[in-house]
Amino acid sequence: MRLIDGAALDAALSRHELVETLREAFRSEITVPPREHHSIARSGGDASLLLMPAWSGAAEAASDHVGVKIVTVFPGNAANGLATVAGVYLLLSGETGAPLAVIDGTALTLWRTAAASALAASYLARADAAHLLMIGAGALAPHLVAAHAAMRPITRVTLWNRDVSRAERLAERLAGDGLDVEVETDLARALPQADIISCATLSSEPLVRGALVKPGAHLDLVGGFTPAMREADDTAIRRARVYVDGPGAIAEAGDIAAPLAGGVLAPDEIVGDLQGLCRGLIDGRRTADEITLFKSVGIALEDLAAGALIWRKLGS
Repeated sequence: MRLIDGAALDAALSRHELVETLREAFRSEITVPPREHHSIARSGGDASLLLMPAWSGAAEAASDHVGVKIVTVFPGNAANGLATVAGVYLLLSGETGAPLAVIDGTALTLWRTAAASALAASYLARADAAHLLMIGAGALAPHLVAAHAAMRPITRVTLWNRDVSRAERLAERLAGDGLDVEVETDLARALPQADIISCATLSSEPLVRGALVKPGAHLDLVGGFTPAMREADDTAIRRARVYVDGPGAIAEAGDIAAPLAGGVLAPDEIVGDLQGLCRGLIDGRRTADEITLFKSVGIALEDLAAGALIWRKLGS
């Protein structure tokens, strides 16, 4: 059994290749049971333990595996300079069940989460989207910027974060990637300018004010994964054509669950999910001026596809 760390993973993967791998995975027959989500009581705020299995018995090399990701989310870690999200991924043979690799789950999650957002944007963002507003400056933010830039002609990136110094450090990191990067302290001023608005926060209060989003923009809501978390307000939901990554986003994410419960969003107003987009069963963006919204909480299928890709590159 091989141990694959984050550095090896970073060196092996490319953004575009992973997006296309996920696209093909959503077109394949992969079993994805409901993930288990357990709360862990902590004095500074509850932490979370997630168990995410997926498997396929198909003969396709890309998906003939069994895998499970074990993830912890400890929101208080950021104050101590530690990663909020940590985890490991166990990849097993789909033929024998034998363990093949233990993969750095934190790095895998960052890569596949960003790739899923870029995959959705390939259907939902305008083809000429050039200005990305990144809300949040945590570990996922640079991955989202890179993934969106791999699928759309992003030339300008605006960063906003409650802690401005973190946004400034991220701007320095991104400056060498050929992008025009700026830090904005006034989110209300940044929102109306952006073609793609990507959010990766653990906010419990909406940050994206829908009244400020311009026609034709695409909203990519990534951070919130519990009913208590919100990144966009009800006006944003009302104005947008809403898509999700899968059923978990409807049941678990406040940006979808709360509007559904409050009557702001009707169930039949959720246009569909990534599988429907990738299989051509539902329409993506229809007009240049419509606002689209994609809400993700992560799907074990994405981990399996990414893990299998890593194994093909590094396992032998």
